[in-house]
Amino acid sequence: MRRIIPLLAALFLGACASPPEKLVVKQFVLRDQTREASDDPMVRMEKARRLHGAVSMEERRQRLGQYYTLIWHDAEGAGQGQVEVLFEYQQGATASRVKRMTKSFPASAQEGVANFAVIGDDYFKGGKVLAWRASIRRGNRELSSSRSYLWR
Repeated sequence: MRRIIPLLAALFLGACASPPEKLVVKQFVLRDQTREASDDPMVRMEKARRLHGAVSMEERRQRLGQYYTLIWHDAEGAGQGQVEVLFEYQQGATASRVKRMTKSFPASAQEGVANFAVIGDDYFKGGKVLAWRASIRRGNRELSSSRSYLWR
């Protein structure tokens, strides 16, 4: 009986600890420059973080738009090629044109965070991001991808 309890505990704890997802996409839309007391505290903090350092109203306006944070994790593939995080998106005013942004990480990297933003004039002229796809590649193979509902 004394041997069974630690074994059951180890199995239970092992089952609860799942490996991290390979790719997580977090989105934030900064629509206005004002900080309202009625806003959720997390929204107020994110607004303050995105607007930090923008002094003039024009600088603050140039930071309005959509922000995407891609968090990736690949423990098994370290050293097997350079990591490329790709963000593809379509905007309302650019019809079916697909725009791309990329960030690269060294081959030794096992995890990382890539930030992408559609802000300022690109946001005001191109419109809202309607559909997006995020993917992570190591060498020539795709490790993981995520997409919005409207991505074709």
